[in-house]
Amino acid sequence: MPGLVLKGISKRFGGVTAVEPTDLTFAEGELTALLGPSGCGKTTLLRMIAGLEAPTLGAIFLGSVPITDRPAHKRKFGMVFQSFALFPHLSVRDNVAYSLTIAGTSRGEAATKADSLLDLVQLSGLGDRRIGALSGGQRQRVAIARALAQEPDVFLLDEPMSALDAKLREDMQVELRLLQQRLGITTIVVTHDQREAMTMADRIVVMSNGRVEQVGSPQDIYHRPENAFVADFIGKANFFDGVTEPGGVRVGDTLLTAEANFLEGSPVKVAIRPERAGINEGPGPNVVPATVTFVRDLGPMREYHLDTGLGPMVIEYAVGEKGEVLTKGETTEVRLPPEALHVFAVPRAAPAQKVAAE
Repeated sequence: MPGLVLKGISKRFGGVTAVEPTDLTFAEGELTALLGPSGCGKTTLLRMIAGLEAPTLGAIFLGSVPITDRPAHKRKFGMVFQSFALFPHLSVRDNVAYSLTIAGTSRGEAATKADSLLDLVQLSGLGDRRIGALSGGQRQRVAIARALAQEPDVFLLDEPMSALDAKLREDMQVELRLLQQRLGITTIVVTHDQREAMTMADRIVVMSNGRVEQVGSPQDIYHRPENAFVADFIGKANFFDGVTEPGGVRVGDTLLTAEANFLEGSPVKVAIRPERAGINEGPGPNVVPATVTFVRDLGPMREYHLDTGLGPMVIEYAVGEKGEVLTKGETTEVRLPPEALHVFAVPRAAPAQKVAAE
């Protein structure tokens, strides 16, 4: 199954820019997550890929074949929407077989294939049930089986788990990822849930205000964010405002040793992940006094909220690893390893925003 290539794809609705010119390649057999907050343009981008929206500019290729002007029903793309869009008056089997029967497949052959797909999504024996008799997770699997019925070249999913409760959503993320790996189908998932993207994706496309902020593997996105938006949106991070000086960044009265490739005197933001800071680790660079203001015990992890000379900070410890047990009001020292600090340019104030479409 071929990969998908976008060249300069953009979308405007009148004077509103939904997606700025974008170049992306979705590799054959990979699962890519389009990740970002509501209104960032990820669903509009998916709809252009599906053929449900015409791009204002740019081109879409399936392998080397241009498909920009090909209508949605001729793209052979499977799609699962947030609502699943199942037919309540049809049985589970007939829902899955629907696209096959309207394409001319005999009812017997379509039913046989539908049962095979129901086996694939672990719904064996439920073909005769009505949709209303299924749980949310079962309905999602029916929608997935129906989308796979015509053996699509590309599988598109728009917030497919948003209607499920938290525990079921996490279980379905793993199930869907295992199914995608087994089938080897090029898959694109739209989500605003960074845990979902990190769980499922080979690659993540982080979007904001209609533009792509960063593309990379989950580990790249998390450990090597390219700007403050990505560092803040993916996972947790402590941020401090500073100014570059020789040897590092000055935050208030403290000079932090950090790699900062900016002109001296440049305003910057310094970020560190909560799990990368240390408590009471002895002398070294970037040690600052701190007072515990709140302790959040999460079972396998303890979260400390601290008041420091740099500003408020949150750090996380895996319980039992380092043995630190602090209480509210206790004083301590926090170390910020230089290699764990990310230094970002402060973005210029944006003009009146004209981006508004998810």
